[in-house]
Amino acid sequence: MSGPVSVDLPHRLGAAEARRRIAANIGGLTDRLPSGAQVRSNWEGDTLKLGIGVLGQEVAADIDVRENVVRLTVMLPPALAFFGKAIEAGLRRGAPDLLEDRAKK
Repeated sequence: MSGPVSVDLPHRLGAAEARRRIAANIGGLTDRLPSGAQVRSNWEGDTLKLGIGVLGQEVAADIDVRENVVRLTVMLPPALAFFGKAIEAGLRRGAPDLLEDRAKK
């Protein structure tokens, strides 16, 4: 698999609440990555831009927050393209955690 891997997360939170929850939960991303992975993030409007250094590769990702859907897009370098299907499956399993409201726990 080559090219970007995208996963849509439909929600009923509204864009502002979805963004708040993602901002609160993105710190847990490093717990789901291989040891030594480094994550850099910054917001550009309603898109969280991620740079992930993992396994000697640089992976770029966008989390685009909309009123009714969050779209995660991961741009894999050629060396990691082979893992595209596994990464997509992992996103589908783990990405909903980004929208969890941990403030209520």
